Amino acid sequence: MDAPARKTTILFLCTGNTCRSQMAEAWTRRLWPDRFEAYSAGVEAISAVDPRAVHVMAEAGVDIAQQRPKTVDALPEKNFDYVITLCGHANENCPYFPGPAQVLHRGFEDPPRLAEHAASEEEALGHYRRIRDEIREFVSSLPEWLSSQGGAQIPSPFFGPIHA
Repeated sequence: MDAPARKTTILFLCTGNTCRSQMAEAWTRRLWPDRFEAYSAGVEAISAVDPRAVHVMAEAGVDIAQQRPKTVDALPEKNFDYVITLCGHANENCPYFPGPAQVLHRGFEDPPRLAEHAASEEEALGHYRRIRDEIREFVSSLPEWLSSQGGAQIPSPFFGPIHA
């Protein structure tokens, strides 16, 4: 019997690992379970996942309520294939990763910052939903995006679109 193919490892890195990187990790695990091994972390220590991020991901059928923010130092020893920064701060403060990691950037707006001046909770959640959907769209096209960034061609076992 053939051994299973090695999954491509990806670390999604953000400032505090409370919102965008948690969403990206969860979407990757949901949409590409046989293809990518996803992790997320922050460049700073924060205590809890953003409750609004948990709420809007649950609306989309993805449970991140049990996930906890972590810094890069708290991750298992891993030679990542890719480190993808999701905000400018993480991109500017990305730690050095020994090994083969290709560091790439794909920024998304910060939902908590967008929601700061919302007139209502529904308006605040609207910002989170938009970023959630943008991250899902990004993750849906991850193999093509990685290839377009100069990454190694990632072979696809799929011949059609991915549906959650």
